Parts: sequence; structure tokens; C-alpha cells
Amino acid sequence: MFTNYTLIQLNGKPFNCLPNLSLKDILLYLDFDLDLVIIEYNSEILNDSILENILPVTGDKVEVLTIVGGG
Repeated sequence: MFTNYTLIQLNGKPFNCLPNLSLKDILLYLDFDLDLVIIEYNSEILNDSILENILPVTGDKVEVLTIVGGG
């Protein structure tokens, strides 16, 4: 059985995912805490409320920026 994958760039590295996964599904699969990250998708900062509506396509670029506290 042959599976088509979507190839995106995630934090500068190639990442294969199933084509029916939303951006939110991918980030949760990778164990990101969505309350502690900022998502840049194709050079646009996204509001986390729309992540489940975005289905990445081959060639898309995703950067996940983690918020770190300090003192």
C-alpha cells in the first residue's frame, strides 16, 4: 500500500505528514504545548484558534517559537 505524504519544512527541517492532518494535529503529535508557542506559517504569525483549520500542503514552512520565561 502506497501512502502519499505532505512534505513541509518544520523549523527548517523536512517533515512528512499525512495530508489530512491539520496544523494543530501535527503540533500536538509533536508534543508542543500550544499555550507556550508562537506559530509562524509561511511567514505569517498565526492565532492559535485557526490552527485546526489549516491543512498544510507540500512546500509550506512552519516555524514553532517556544516562549521561555526567565528572570
